[in-house]
Parts: sequence; structure tokens; C-alpha cells
Amino acid sequence: MSAKKSFSNLIKNSPSPVLVDFYADWCSPCKVLSPIVQEVASALHGRVKVIKVNVDKNQNAAAQYGIKGVPTLILFRQGEILWRQSGAMSKMALIQSVRNFL
Repeated sequence: MSAKKSFSNLIKNSPSPVLVDFYADWCSPCKVLSPIVQEVASALHGRVKVIKVNVDKNQNAAAQYGIKGVPTLILFRQGEILWRQSGAMSKMALIQSVRNFL
């Protein structure tokens, strides 16, 4: 329960948008997307906070946001979903998608 509160606090109380990467260790596309997400976080120079959520270890968070497949990226601002995408994507596509909300 405390992990859920913690996750909720992170996405609701962050001064900047929060990009959440819902992933699983067994997921090949997740392994491809993970370094891309980190590169995007660096490229956006702290204008967006990145959180990785393992759906196998955080089933409540995955269920709360209807995660049916991984990887799934969700961009939040003060707890509200701004954008959502399932599946791997290129660095440039991800940067463009996130920049639309900065």
C-alpha cells in the first residue's frame, strides 16, 4: 500500500510532468525502449521526471491505469494523464510527443 501512495504522490506532487515507463523484465521491447527513455530524460534537461514501474512488482499501479501490454508510457501532470502510448518508439518520436505537453 505504501508503494502505491508513493507512486501516487510522485505523479501528483511533481512540479514538472512525469513520464512513467510501465515495463516488465521479461519484455524484449521494454529492453529496447529503456535506454531510449533515459536518453529522452537527459535530452529534456530535467523538464520531465522519469519513473520506471515494473508491472510484475507493482500490479496495483498497472491495474489502476489499465496497463494491458508493455511497454506502456504515460505522461502525467499533477496526477492527470496528458498522453499515453503502448509499444516501443523512437527517441525522436518520444521527444516530440513529450514536448507537446511542456
